[in-house]
Amino acid sequence: MSDSSSGSGLTVVLAFTANLLIAIAKTIVAVLTGSASMLAEAVHSWADAGNEVFLLIGERRQQRVPDASHPMGYGRVGYVWAMFAAIGLFAVGAGVSVWHGIQSLTAEAEDGTSYTWAYVVLAIAFVLEGISFLQALRQARSGDRTRRIGALRHVSTTSDPMLRAVFAEDACALIGLVIAASGLALHQVTGDPVWDAIGSILVGLLLGVVALILISRNAAFLSGEGGSPRTRNHLLRVLSEHPDIERVTFLHTEWVGADRLFVVASVDLVGDLGESALQERVQAVEDLLEEEPGVTRALLTLARPDSTEQLVPDA
Repeated sequence: MSDSSSGSGLTVVLAFTANLLIAIAKTIVAVLTGSASMLAEAVHSWADAGNEVFLLIGERRQQRVPDASHPMGYGRVGYVWAMFAAIGLFAVGAGVSVWHGIQSLTAEAEDGTSYTWAYVVLAIAFVLEGISFLQALRQARSGDRTRRIGALRHVSTTSDPMLRAVFAEDACALIGLVIAASGLALHQVTGDPVWDAIGSILVGLLLGVVALILISRNAAFLSGEGGSPRTRNHLLRVLSEHPDIERVTFLHTEWVGADRLFVVASVDLVGDLGESALQERVQAVEDLLEEEPGVTRALLTLARPDSTEQLVPDA
């Protein structure tokens, strides 16, 4: 297992633990106070914990070794389970929050609501979510140093669906807790439950937007998204500058899992080689490409004899 995969596994486990503890705390307070608002929050947190289970399953299954039926490995399984988690975030998290907010718009103030306990639970949730978020941020920053881009840019473009999901959900949860606390405070000060309802609706809309972004990114990787232009240009330069390669006529990159890039290229080799020497040189170039960070498999083919195309790397 790669360092990146190990880091993603730890990040998902921490997020699951945090969400589970938060869900338990909110459930206890909901039972003690009889607050419908806290009960809705408890349902929301249990849904988040359930989403982390999807991510844990995906993290485990994407590490299966390649076999005859999956020669590129099972990396894309991670995108499938991350997609399930994103759909769950949209359907359950966003749906429950918006529905509860709309219902609360016409609800009377709850006499049994304990604001003190509600604030305590929100504070505990913020600390636990913050710990999980800092772990995701730490992993994102280690990746952005390697790719020389910002942490947010790395999270949005990374091939690791687990890191993106946990980072987005934790960031969303922290913002949502601030919104929820603000709505609760305004409810307490004014006595008008509409503020609490508006806060719940805003949290739901935030969850919905984040879920749609996650769904879109996972769909892109499942449908064959390739490496970044910078990565493609680097690989093209490696091939073009190789002494045994006269020209490159085709280059395709495609993510087949977290940090697993499949590379296919067509080239015209220098000289007129026999079959044995030709195979050795092709294998040597494939081995060279597979030494590049993130490249899990490289396949080199010979250019068509009638092909006149030549790919040139950017300066």
